[in-house]
Amino acid sequence: MTQRLLVGAALLYCTVATWGVQAAPHVIGALAGLLLMVGLWTPAAGIVAACAEGWIAFSSPAHAGIPAALAVLGMTLALIGPGEWSVDARLYGRKHIVPPKL
Repeated sequence: MTQRLLVGAALLYCTVATWGVQAAPHVIGALAGLLLMVGLWTPAAGIVAACAEGWIAFSSPAHAGIPAALAVLGMTLALIGPGEWSVDARLYGRKHIVPPKL
């Protein structure tokens, strides 16, 4: 939950802080950040956030550090899923990974 809130808040902050410069990828990232914060469609929202932040990082390579980090964090959220306290967990159940027994 903490990573979802941190990444979602950072995506929203970056949109507000850079309003007017490359508005399209920032707005897409902010919408994905909102979905990540509530935990709705987490895998899809993580991929969209990663793509939007990758777009921002490659289009302005002089300031690519924070967007690149947010892209990686968005992809990790897409891979690990929504977590226990999320709308996805309430709607579809919690994903459990059970290692095979040897």
